[in-house]
Amino acid sequence: MIKIAVLDDYQNAFQQIVEIEKYKEKFDFKIFNEPFLDEKEAIVELEDFEALFIMRERTPMTKTLIESLPKLKYIMTSGMRNKAIDLEAAKKKKIIVCGTEINPNPAAEITWALILGLYRNMKQEIDNMFQGYWQTTIGFELKGKMLGLIGLGKIGSQVAKVAKAFGMEVCAWSENLNLSHANEIGVLPMSKEDLIKNSDIISIHVVLGDRYKNLITKKELGMMKKTSFIINTSRGPIINENDLVDALKDEKIAGAGLDVYDKEPLPQDHKLRFLPNALLLPHIGYVTAENYSIFYNQMIENLNACLKNKPIRVISK
Repeated sequence: MIKIAVLDDYQNAFQQIVEIEKYKEKFDFKIFNEPFLDEKEAIVELEDFEALFIMRERTPMTKTLIESLPKLKYIMTSGMRNKAIDLEAAKKKKIIVCGTEINPNPAAEITWALILGLYRNMKQEIDNMFQGYWQTTIGFELKGKMLGLIGLGKIGSQVAKVAKAFGMEVCAWSENLNLSHANEIGVLPMSKEDLIKNSDIISIHVVLGDRYKNLITKKELGMMKKTSFIINTSRGPIINENDLVDALKDEKIAGAGLDVYDKEPLPQDHKLRFLPNALLLPHIGYVTAENYSIFYNQMIENLNACLKNKPIRVISK
């Protein structure tokens, strides 16, 4: 029987999606609903498992952790890209790493939840309703505003289409922007500097890598309009978190809508939690019943394929 650890199942979704009884003769699942306190705890808890089912970029699969798990043979991750896995260390230990498909639309949808939440002061109004108040703020309209997209891939393109439906102007920049695609969906290509200066809302949709780490720092935040908002549903380190905290605290920009952070879960005493112009979500952009069903069912498919020596959806780099 294969021992499998299901990590970071915060919502206890695995048992709701997978018919565990169906696999009781073949797999022995242990579900971890809370993140490990540290790597030492992870090593102790996971030393007897042959397979790990992990959620993208939750528990880091570091070189130390991988090398400390003597029985580990398989890592199954949600998505086909996971920066938190040391693939070189896995390769050296001949551990097979496989991924899953992922729906891009939930991230686009949560982007609009953040934009609308900020533009219509929804957090304040919802909080005030529960305290007995009525109409305490004045919001803004989206029509005619400029949305600047940093990244125009699958998610950025969906965000752009919704913006056009709202009657917004849309511009985009990335280091490898597809000009013909931008033209096709009515998006104006723009330099990074011009996009930052002219946009009423900036939304980030690029993949985190060396070229995009600290893409937005004090310099870029200082170039933004004082009335503009920044949205990040991609990865935390794309925006320098300390610089963003300072910009929000000093009201250099109107606000920020965030679903991603440098450290996740976001520490309870983190400064972002105490800023009234920050609308924060706990990295739920991809957290939908549809996506979880894809993740967990394909992880089992992957493992079954590996056990037949015919691995599928292998992540090698």
